Amino acid sequence: MFRSLRRALLLSLSAAGLFAAAHASANVVVVLNSRDATVQLLDQATYKSLQTFPVGKEPHHLMATPDNKSLIVASSVGNELVFLDPKTGQVQRTIKDILDPYQIGFTPDQKWFVATSLRLDRVDLYRYNGKDFALAKRITMPKLPSHIAFDAKGTTAFITQQGSDQVSAIDLATQTIKWTMPVGKLPAGITMTPDDKYLLVGIMGSDYVEVIDWRTQKTVKRIKAGAGTHNFRAQGDNRFTYVSNRVSNSINIIDQKTLENVGQINVPGGPDCMEITQDGKTMWVTLRWIKKVAVIDLASRKVVKYIPVGRSPHGVYFANASARM
Repeated sequence: MFRSLRRALLLSLSAAGLFAAAHASANVVVVLNSRDATVQLLDQATYKSLQTFPVGKEPHHLMATPDNKSLIVASSVGNELVFLDPKTGQVQRTIKDILDPYQIGFTPDQKWFVATSLRLDRVDLYRYNGKDFALAKRITMPKLPSHIAFDAKGTTAFITQQGSDQVSAIDLATQTIKWTMPVGKLPAGITMTPDDKYLLVGIMGSDYVEVIDWRTQKTVKRIKAGAGTHNFRAQGDNRFTYVSNRVSNSINIIDQKTLENVGQINVPGGPDCMEITQDGKTMWVTLRWIKKVAVIDLASRKVVKYIPVGRSPHGVYFANASARM
């Protein structure tokens, strides 16, 4: 019996080793299934599911640490940050009692970690030393603080507020709100143009991107997109960015220099978060309404593959991604 148990243990360890080796050799795609409270790992080359494992409730957004040694999954209702190996997707550590981390972001100078708390109507500011997070300030916001952007120097955090149709600017040196301005209905994704001149805001309650001169707090333009204009992912060439339209089932291409809509990709299923391969040829998109991820050939602007995942897939990431400007 001892010999049988020993053989079973060796086989188990061998299988675990082969499993880890398979992860290490594959380009792993990390998908957050927000309604299932799971992380799902996909093989970028074969499109096959490698593994699914539980995390805290409602994991919505994720991002790599500045040193790219960890991938942080923010579980909002689970009140935790789960750190994964960005190449294999395996859990490294978990930080508990980070209350309602919906969207997260590091400042360009890597000194601050910012988390919006959608349910709790506040923004939490943490000082970051390269490993640990120290809470500096909790700032009450009007209603449903959502997405985050920063200026190039990392002095200001810009927060969209879906419940009050506003954008606010937080001065990080003083941890106070500098200004708040009205924008369109249900503002969601927000990003800074490469020249640090304009904020682009996805107006989810309508069908356009609002362009804000953040230094004067004025709207300078509205770029027509699609219904449910939601989130952004830059091409990585310091020129173009993509914006997803969850209601009209499309993705638009925005020229950040001319501030024009220059193209469209049709993607049924409620496109949300996007990731682009390092060579700029392929985009992966989570489809919130149909439990799938779409793979898009950017040259032809066509979906080439649909991959089944869990319920309400939201964030998506892989280590071999293009730059984010």
